[in-house]
Amino acid sequence: MSASMPARARAGRFLARVEGPRSGNVLLRRAQYRVADDAPRAAVVVRGIVTANQRAVLRRALRDHGERLDPEAAAGLSAAEARLTDIARRALTVDAVDGLRGLEGEAAAHYFGVFRHLIRVEDTAFVFGGRSRRPPLDRINALLSFLYALLGHDCRSALEAHGLDPQVGYLHADRPGRASLALDLMEELRPVQADRLALSLVNRRQLGAEDFTVEEAGGVRLTEAGRKRVLVAWQERKREELRHPFLDETMPLGLVCHAQAQMLARHLRGDLDGYPAFVWK
Repeated sequence: MSASMPARARAGRFLARVEGPRSGNVLLRRAQYRVADDAPRAAVVVRGIVTANQRAVLRRALRDHGERLDPEAAAGLSAAEARLTDIARRALTVDAVDGLRGLEGEAAAHYFGVFRHLIRVEDTAFVFGGRSRRPPLDRINALLSFLYALLGHDCRSALEAHGLDPQVGYLHADRPGRASLALDLMEELRPVQADRLALSLVNRRQLGAEDFTVEEAGGVRLTEAGRKRVLVAWQERKREELRHPFLDETMPLGLVCHAQAQMLARHLRGDLDGYPAFVWK
């Protein structure tokens, strides 16, 4: 397995990477490219990614905190969870990647439409006004963007370590400079690994308003001290163990991206009939 060490700007933006030699698995990469050009085969991979874990985050919130939520918040989360369940059901009947992209966008709108109900602290500093980026326009978005940057680099490193090209994805179309396959892998892991950590840091008051700066232009970013707190929590969260539902093995959360990259490589080589997306339970 090759080692990879990214260097990031303060806001999490990628600057540079130090890495060892690539595995040079050209046959696997050729298989990856052929599937990317074969819409029905690409749809098989994409179908499992759509709504993989957003439902689980909402269900867990309703299960753990439903009785303490105000009725409007509980009703909103329940309605969104039902819509995500319906989208997951509809995704099973869609064979076109474009159609699945539409469902993924619909699911994200429902999920982030109720995300504010998952924030349990009564603090005007942590009001979530919908997903915003470049720049993030509130503290929750600044925290999410930083965590997504960390997860994106981990996913990219995992794909490269298993011989895949992170630039050629299936759900995310090719675009110069974009690691589309890493973004695909992030869709599965983002709700579990990044969103839940962001909510924990805020709901447990491990981050406060003073850990962010608001710029004159309206953008919000973490302070140096805030970034250090998030990085420590990120590494601790990656060490937490869970049972992988498909492999039926206990592993640290931080290795799930490697397990998924390995199974995608096995699917593309023909060793697995389908790609088992990671579904958190």
